[in-house]
Amino acid sequence: MKGYLKLRKHALHILNTELPEELCYHNIIHTLDVLNVVNKYIRRQKIDNHHAKLLRIGAILHDIGFTVGRENHEEKGVVIAKRLMHQYNFSEKDIKIVKGLILATKVPQSPKTNLEKVICDSDLDYLGRRDFYVTGDQLLKELNNQGFNLDVEEWNKMQITFLKDHKYHTEFAKKYRKPNKVKRIKELEKLIENEIAK
Repeated sequence: MKGYLKLRKHALHILNTELPEELCYHNIIHTLDVLNVVNKYIRRQKIDNHHAKLLRIGAILHDIGFTVGRENHEEKGVVIAKRLMHQYNFSEKDIKIVKGLILATKVPQSPKTNLEKVICDSDLDYLGRRDFYVTGDQLLKELNNQGFNLDVEEWNKMQITFLKDHKYHTEFAKKYRKPNKVKRIKELEKLIENEIAK
């Protein structure tokens, strides 16, 4: 796919230099984590080379809108994605697929295609992983950096609501991530119970 490597390099440069420092979660580390998970899905599902590259572009660009602002960052990301993809001569069809990938990650997620299901589950893969608490702490720190002023108990309640509302979409995530996510809900509920009992 012509232009893929140049676009990738350009997008990663933007993420490295233009994301606000207060973003402890929506940063280059998160983007590379999503890209890594996407690559595992590509191998697992044997996704063809063309669509694999579009999926990787979607992963790299899915939070690039944060360089402009938090509100509606997916829509802002689509504007940046279109500009970059036009610059590197991608077809309108490919641009439309990447636009769909970025918008699919908007919560609540409602992916339509298999590629959109993959990017959604890759974006929130950590909900069913061992690094859930570490990653969640980074997100709490980011929200408080932006003036939300949440304490740990409020945050745990928010996390429980989010985890209960969230659904995985791929067979892999349903089998290997959902059970851990259910455990996290129980653990967080126990933490809140213990706090109340004090």
